[in-house]
Amino acid sequence: MAERKRIYLCLAHMSEEGMEQKYVKEAFDTNWVVPLGPNVNAFEHELENFMTPSPALPEGEGALENPIRF
Repeated sequence: MAERKRIYLCLAHMSEEGMEQKYVKEAFDTNWVVPLGPNVNAFEHELENFMTPSPALPEGEGALENPIRF
């Protein structure tokens, strides 16, 4: 059987400051390894402030893509 090649959907891009590791460690240390918690709440709040007044969007992907376009 031929070996399958992996197709990666996207590559991880880490910041020069290395903040990603800090936030991953914080998530494990505080037991918030779920799709909610203080960091998610803060992100949603900042996005809400950035997009006010916010348009009605039928899906999460569109909601995250809109700030990039504007």
